[in-house]
Amino acid sequence: MTADDALVLERSVGHVRVITLNRPAALNSVHADLAVALSQAVDRFQADPDARVAVITGTGRAFCAGADLKAIARGEDTLLPGHPELGFAGLTQRTLTKPLVAAVNGLALGGGAELVLACDLAVMSEDAELGLPEVARGIFPGGGGAIRLPQQVPLKLAMEKLLTGDRISAAEAQAWGLVNVVTPADDVVSTALDLAGRIARNSPQSVRVTRELALAAAGAGSPWADVVWARNSELNETIPFTEDALEGARAFVERRLPVWQLR
Repeated sequence: MTADDALVLERSVGHVRVITLNRPAALNSVHADLAVALSQAVDRFQADPDARVAVITGTGRAFCAGADLKAIARGEDTLLPGHPELGFAGLTQRTLTKPLVAAVNGLALGGGAELVLACDLAVMSEDAELGLPEVARGIFPGGGGAIRLPQQVPLKLAMEKLLTGDRISAAEAQAWGLVNVVTPADDVVSTALDLAGRIARNSPQSVRVTRELALAAAGAGSPWADVVWARNSELNETIPFTEDALEGARAFVERRLPVWQLR
């Protein structure tokens, strides 16, 4: 496999690892093979003592369009084979010890938005958009979107976007605190590298424990965290396999409005 054929590209800039989703023709949507490739790239980042921060971005005009609905319509599984407990793309429920920075170069929809929400920091192109449109496809934001969005923005704003499926502009994302910086499209990765570099020059041990405490403090307000994620897992075992979920994927592929069966 050549670099051009690889589903995930990797390079290092000092102590920063850049991980790039590389299915531009499919808007970097995730199927099982891409989930494997991304998970393996994250494994390498975690295991490399010289890599202190990772920047995740996409090739082409999308960051990640979420799960590959064409694969779903064919009846294929888009989760990391053998490890559904790690969440979407083998990442959204994964426990990491190093910071992740999302460089949102374009559309981040469904699971793509959930990848952004799972990162510690984010830089976003001024013409990019985030969106959780799962309710329009007969499924739900099962990669953590329905959990993390209300944790990161006021509840009524989160509810509007979750229940309508409407997109979040870069300006909204910045105003709501979902991203750290909004930049012109050509500057997204370089700005993310600058942000990651400012972290990477600090003590890796200090960064690790500070991040650990901050994440623990952010989740300390809810005694239901484990229960909520358990329920999320239960729903992921049923909702994606309903008739309405299959109808949502087929309607997307066939470019028509779905006809819901309520089952």
